[in-house]
Amino acid sequence: MKRILIAITLICAQGTLLAQDHVKISLGDVLARVQESNASIKVSEQEAKMAKYDYQFSSSIFLPQISVSHTGITTTNPLMAFGSKLNQEILTQADFNPALLNDPDQIENFATKISVEQPLINMDGFFQRKAAKTTMEAKDLQASRTRDYLDFEAQKAFGQLQLAHRAVQVLEKAYEAANANLNTAQNSFNQGLLQKADLLEVQVRVTEVENQLNSAKSNVKNASDYLAFLMNEQGNVVYEPTEELMPNDLGESAEATLENRADVRAMDLVSEAYKANMRAENMTFLPRLNAFASYEMYDDQIFRADAKGYIIGASLSWDVFKGAQRFAKVGKSKTNYEKSKQEYEQYVAKSSMELQRTRRMVEDAHNRLQTSKLAMDQSEESLRIRTNRFKEGLEKATDLLMAEAMYAEKQLAYYQTIFEYNQAQSLLTFLTKE
Repeated sequence: MKRILIAITLICAQGTLLAQDHVKISLGDVLARVQESNASIKVSEQEAKMAKYDYQFSSSIFLPQISVSHTGITTTNPLMAFGSKLNQEILTQADFNPALLNDPDQIENFATKISVEQPLINMDGFFQRKAAKTTMEAKDLQASRTRDYLDFEAQKAFGQLQLAHRAVQVLEKAYEAANANLNTAQNSFNQGLLQKADLLEVQVRVTEVENQLNSAKSNVKNASDYLAFLMNEQGNVVYEPTEELMPNDLGESAEATLENRADVRAMDLVSEAYKANMRAENMTFLPRLNAFASYEMYDDQIFRADAKGYIIGASLSWDVFKGAQRFAKVGKSKTNYEKSKQEYEQYVAKSSMELQRTRRMVEDAHNRLQTSKLAMDQSEESLRIRTNRFKEGLEKATDLLMAEAMYAEKQLAYYQTIFEYNQAQSLLTFLTKE
C-alpha cells in the first residue's frame, strides 16, 4: 500500500511539472505555425481540392470515353449460335439447314471489343463545366480568405495571451503591495495605532487581490490552450510571449474596394456558378449529338481474333418531354440564382457596415488609450502619496486600500484598452485586405 501511495505521489508530481511547462513564443512563430498546421486551413484546402476534381470530372463533355472488353460464351441458343458463327466468319451452306438452325450444336464464341464514344454537341454539359470552374475558383478564394482570417485570429489570441500575462504582472505587484501594507497595518495595530476593523480591511484586501491573481493565472492557461488549438498542437503548455503588450500603430489603412476582397469575390463567383447551372438546365431542352465507334474481334478460341469488324456512327438524341422534371429543375435553378444574387448584395452591404464600424472602433480605441494612460498615471501618483502618508500614520487604511485598488484597476484598464486598440487595427487590416 505504501508503494502505491508513493507511485501516485510521483505521478501527481510529474503531472504538476508538466502542467507548469512554460514555452516562450513570438507572434511570428504563432503566425507561421497556424498557417502550417491549423485544422480549419487544412479543411478549406481539401474543399478547394474537391472542387478542382469536380471541374476535372466535367471534362467528360469533350473528351472521349474508351473501353475494352473480352467476353466468352458457350451456347445452344439458335439465334446466338447462328450470330456467333456469322461473327466468326465460319458460316457455311450446311448451317442453313432448318434442323441445324432450330437445334444447333453447342458453340463457343470469344469477342474482344474496343469502343469509343465522343461527345460532339452537349450544350448543357458546357455550362455545367463553366459552373464547376467558377465553383473551383470560389473555393480557392474561400481558402485564401480562411488563411487571412486565421492570421487575424492568431494575432487576437496572441494579444489575449499578452494581456493575460500583463494582468498577472500587475496583480502580482498589487499582491506584494497589499502584503506590505498588511505588515505595516499589523505593526500599527500592535502599537495600538490602528483599530482591529482597519486591520481586517487590509487582510480582506490581500485576499481579494490573491483571488484576482489566481483568476489571472487561469486566464493565462486559457489563452495558452486556445493558442495551442489554433496551432493544432497537443500538450499542457503555458506560453509566454516574447513581445510585451504595446500599442501597435499600423498607420492609415487604404480605402479598399470590397468587390476585390477574396470573400466578396468568392460570393460573386458562387452567384455566377448558379447562373451557369440555370443556363445548363435550360439547355437540356436541346438535342445532343454524340459520335461512337467500335472495333470487334471474334473467334471460337480465347484471345484469338480470326474475324474482325468495325462500326462507326453518330447519335442525335432529343428528350422531347420528360414529364414536369425539367420545368421544375429550370425553375429551381433560376430561384437559386436569384437567391445567390440577393445573398451577394446583402453580404456586400453587411461587409461595408462592418468596415465603417471598425474604422470608428479604431478611432474610439485610440481616444480611450490616451485617456486610460492619463488615468493610470494619476492613480499611480495618488497611491504613492497615500502610501507615504499611511506609513507616517497620516492616512486611513481605507483610503490607502481604495487608492491601491484604483491603481490596479486603472492599470488593467489601460492594458485592456491597448489590447482593444491593437485588435481593432488588426480587424481593420483584415477587412480591407484584398
